[in-house]
Amino acid sequence: MPLLQAENLTFSYDKKHNVIKNVSLSVEKGEYIAVIGRNGSGKSTLAKLFNGLVKPDSGKLTVDGFDGNDKNSLFEIRKRVGVVFQNPDNQLVASIVEDDVAFGPENLGVPREEIGKRIDFALKAVGMEKFRHSSPTRLSGGQKQRIAIAGVLALMPEILVLDESTAMLDPQGRKEVLDVVEKLNKEKNVTVITITHYMDEVLNADKVFVLSDGEVVLTGTPEEIFKEKDRLKSLGLELPLAAVVADRLKEKGVALPDGILTNEGLAEALCALKAKI
Repeated sequence: MPLLQAENLTFSYDKKHNVIKNVSLSVEKGEYIAVIGRNGSGKSTLAKLFNGLVKPDSGKLTVDGFDGNDKNSLFEIRKRVGVVFQNPDNQLVASIVEDDVAFGPENLGVPREEIGKRIDFALKAVGMEKFRHSSPTRLSGGQKQRIAIAGVLALMPEILVLDESTAMLDPQGRKEVLDVVEKLNKEKNVTVITITHYMDEVLNADKVFVLSDGEVVLTGTPEEIFKEKDRLKSLGLELPLAAVVADRLKEKGVALPDGILTNEGLAEALCALKAKI
């Protein structure tokens, strides 16, 4: 049974215009999932549905066997699905880092001794142990977002949802956050659902869901999704930068192979060409 499963989910904020329309998808334990789509496609609303922040108007959502339509299951679902939002300043609630990380477990009634262990685990997981007694206001954007992730990890969720969590960060901050998330996925088997408009962030996903006007219109691996160049363009989405560069070089007559998506892949192909000259 999938860890998270949505069946024909529909949701509207005003009960007139559906923001999510008959969405069906499944997520297995330990998967790295990417959800992409242009602004207004319903991505952030989907994150709220996953976490139980909003309730579907119709359809069914189950998380680890708990029914999202049953209000008695919401506590268990929210324990299992942690969401990190776009602006870390909106998620930091304490004046000291360790107090901020402890906030969630304290509200769940976790014993004090266990909270200490969770703070240690969460800060180590995001590489922020030495900032334990620092003020969040003195941290960089990337560091703040890592603390926000630590606060979610202290809840010991099964699923980590990143809702445009790198959108407000500079390239270094984005790299810091993504490195942490990929490490958690690979080493701790944390299931990750990343919602993003950065196509480069999609490349490490096991599976990609493309949303348009509240519907899932494409599903597949990153390689399968990025083969649909014309379809993505019609949906207002771009290819990863390396793929764009590779396509333009091919238009100029450079004999590059198809399917280049990463900077590393582009560099290897160019080096191979140079070696033949």
